[in-house]
Amino acid sequence: MKETEMITFEDALSRLEELVNKLEEGNLPLEESLDLFEEGIKITKYCSNFLDKAEKRIYLIMENQQGEPLIREEEL
Repeated sequence: MKETEMITFEDALSRLEELVNKLEEGNLPLEESLDLFEEGIKITKYCSNFLDKAEKRIYLIMENQQGEPLIREEEL
C-alpha cells in the first residue's frame, strides 16, 4: 500500500490478512519478508487511524443527557 493510495478499511484489513498469511508460511526470503512486514506496519497504522476517526465520529453522533455531543467537533 502506497502512502498516497486511498483504499477502504476493509481492503486494508484484507491486505493485512494476506501479508500475515504469507509471513506465517515462513518460506520467503528475508528481504521479501522484511518488505511485507514493513507494508503490514503501514497498513496497521492506517487502520488504527481510521478506527480512531470512526470512534470520534460516533461520539459526535451520540449525545449526552442534555442533548450535547459527547465530544466537540474541534477535538476531532
